[in-house]
Parts: sequence; structure tokens; C-alpha cells
Amino acid sequence: MEVVEIAQLYREIKKHYPFFDASVEKVKADYKYLKDFPAEAAQENIDRYILTETAEPKIANIRGRLGEQLERERMRQQTAELFTVMDQARTAAVPPPAGLKERLYARLGFRR
Repeated sequence: MEVVEIAQLYREIKKHYPFFDASVEKVKADYKYLKDFPAEAAQENIDRYILTETAEPKIANIRGRLGEQLERERMRQQTAELFTVMDQARTAAVPPPAGLKERLYARLGFRR
């Protein structure tokens, strides 16, 4: 996040938590903790936080659980890819040739 993005985020937080310190000094001080964090993820975390919490958010709330979020997103992507492969396989699937089952049973020596 850039300093400007942090300031915008803090302004949004201040709308919901009037006693939240959104001063320039606070933004600059917190920059070192948020500079490596994506602004979109921070905004999503704060949006969820505002819905459920009454206390002012801290850095940990803004950052959320980035590792878990990234893992969840990776798993979502893998699931979507798997469903795509499964749909392609379902589309390409054809029934076995007529008489295959009987020929296999005959080769294996099964009697019906």
C-alpha cells in the first residue's frame, strides 16, 4: 500500500469509528506495517471488520490473515481449474463400444 491508500483507508475507518486516529502522523507511522500489503485486501478486511466489530481496528485487523487469504484464493483457483477439466472430460465422454462388457467377461472366464 502507498501512503495515499492508507490515508484513504483510514478516512473510511474514521467514518465508522469516530475516535479512530486517522492523522497524517498515524498514517506515516503505520506505513511501515502496511507498505507490503495489497490495498484491495486491506479494504476487504476492513469491510468485513466493520460489519462485525465495535472496537476500532488495529494493524492486525487491517492485515487480516494474509496467508490464509492467499491459500483460500489458491484453492478456489485450483477448484475452478478442476471443474473445468471435469466438464471437458464429461463433454468428451462416450459410452463403451457395444459388447465390450461381454468380451471382457469372456476373457476373464466369468459366467453370468
